Amino acid sequence: MLPYFSQRFGNPSSLYSLAEESRNAIEESRERVAKALNARTSEVVFTSGGTESDNTAIKGVAAALRSNGNHVITSAFEHHAVLHACEQLEQTGYEVTYLPVDREGLIAPEAVAEAVTDRTVLVSIMYANNEVGSIQDIGAIARKVHGRAAELARTIVVHTDAVQAAGWLSLDVRVLDVDLLSLSGHKFHGPKGAGVLYARRGTPLEPLIVGGGQERQRRSGTENVPGIVGLGVALELAEQERVAASERVRRLRDMLVEGIVERVPGVRINGGMKHRLANNVNVSFEGVEAEPLLIGLDQRGICASSGSACSSASVEPSHVLLALGLDADLAVGSLRLTLGHHTTESEVNQVISALPDVVKQLRAMPTLAACH
Repeated sequence: MLPYFSQRFGNPSSLYSLAEESRNAIEESRERVAKALNARTSEVVFTSGGTESDNTAIKGVAAALRSNGNHVITSAFEHHAVLHACEQLEQTGYEVTYLPVDREGLIAPEAVAEAVTDRTVLVSIMYANNEVGSIQDIGAIARKVHGRAAELARTIVVHTDAVQAAGWLSLDVRVLDVDLLSLSGHKFHGPKGAGVLYARRGTPLEPLIVGGGQERQRRSGTENVPGIVGLGVALELAEQERVAASERVRRLRDMLVEGIVERVPGVRINGGMKHRLANNVNVSFEGVEAEPLLIGLDQRGICASSGSACSSASVEPSHVLLALGLDADLAVGSLRLTLGHHTTESEVNQVISALPDVVKQLRAMPTLAACH
């Protein structure tokens, strides 16, 4: 990325030779992404990240197919970039069906197909959940939906938020059979502020951002050349390392889960373990809220996260965990531990050693376990 911040700083839309260097770099990155997705280069649209890609997919299809229908299908389990985009559509007259998930966070492909009506224009189901790592059978869902579309003789676009799946699952869009797919560079060790929207050739899509007509009129604005360069190389490397990394990290993940369950009483594993990303652990602890737990771990050099949102007056439980059927009290005690390509066994042991003490201390001091 470094040369494109300094020596090769040309605007890709200009005609001089310095600009050509930037244009070539973008197209080389587009080729890398297309190869990882098994897509055409013309089907790769660069964006600012997963949120923009999700919004473009959902709002873009809704606008392009408004005359065809006003029904969208998604799940109660999606990232807020999808849920809030759908909520905005509802404010403009769209009907949105939010499908439930089972206790493992899965949706039956048949349930998605059954929700299709003669007004459906878009189905958006995430590939892998960002909080509990549940992996949907997107290929089966897409084939069922496209089958229903053929029966009804109408266009129904299938989108998947694959932001969390990159680097861990195959992104072959021909196998997944999706029309639109979202990615974000920072999820596979690329730069923040760079993303991708795969848009199958012929998919109806109105641009979310208009202006200079970049990205074949699908995403205007001067391109983030360093970010795009970094994203392309990062995705190429992630795909090369995917199988080996998944196997290694899955072993560490299972070791971490086993250690937590053995050493901490009153713990619950959220989501199923069979159809789950190799790098995801999500657990809830009885009698403990997330914020003080995260602070206690941070003081021990452990970076973790939670699905709960804390404010000055309350703790809001994760919508994902509520969708799994957890009660609110247990949901606010959730902890998400995400392993990466560089996570070591020593680091896993550090968490297994520190976590029981933190939980024990918080349970002994209930007045300090509130979210302030």
